[in-house]
Amino acid sequence: MSTIPTERLRLLVFDLDGTLIDSQKDLAQAINAMLRHYGRHEVPDAIVRSYIGDGAHMLVRRALGDPEGDAQDEAFVAEAFQFFVGYYHEHKLDHTYVYEGVMDALKAIRAARPEIKMACLTNKPVNPSRAICAHFGLDAYFFQNYGGNSFHTKKPDPQGLLALIAEAGVTAAETVMIGDSDVDVLTAKNCGAWSIGCTFGLSPHTLAAAEPDATVDSPSEWPGAVGALTASHGSRDARERKGPAQE
Repeated sequence: MSTIPTERLRLLVFDLDGTLIDSQKDLAQAINAMLRHYGRHEVPDAIVRSYIGDGAHMLVRRALGDPEGDAQDEAFVAEAFQFFVGYYHEHKLDHTYVYEGVMDALKAIRAARPEIKMACLTNKPVNPSRAICAHFGLDAYFFQNYGGNSFHTKKPDPQGLLALIAEAGVTAAETVMIGDSDVDVLTAKNCGAWSIGCTFGLSPHTLAAAEPDATVDSPSEWPGAVGALTASHGSRDARERKGPAQE
């Protein structure tokens, strides 16, 4: 595992579901409401949890058994997706909560490194993402919040992260993506940014294979990861972290 050159860091980008918030209960209930509506069998929360991470549309597809092929399938998925989104919009805060330690960690980072910019990049649709962050006061720390429908592509494609890097006026080598899944780690790798994997989230089992630059077991470790991970590789040339988008 590499260490992160913290003296260079100027931008921290956080995933939402499984990183800042635990939203699995509300997502599961919205999925099962959709399945009931169409006369389908409900699925356990643990199964829905395994479907989360690649955006709401893929979540719905997986819950429906990943139908694929003819136009009728696609029309049904689109209709089911709209039902899911409508239900989730009304119930997105029924059980969702911010992980313990998140607010204190963000406050500590802001106090210790006020020059560092922070943002949110999620595959959740942007409107519920922004509404949830505003409800819990997370938006006070973020200069921007992009969702899975903010661009033509989703994570792990680096388009969203590259947009945040450009808006922040920094480089990929000065950026860290923080998330609970391989999707977040690969997003960072795909543009030459650094990554911190969160083992407390919804998909920590996917982190090892993706090889994040550092891992943390709780949000309370974020300030330490940002402020103390320097060591031997901290001075390596940024060209060594050049990703496909920079080739």
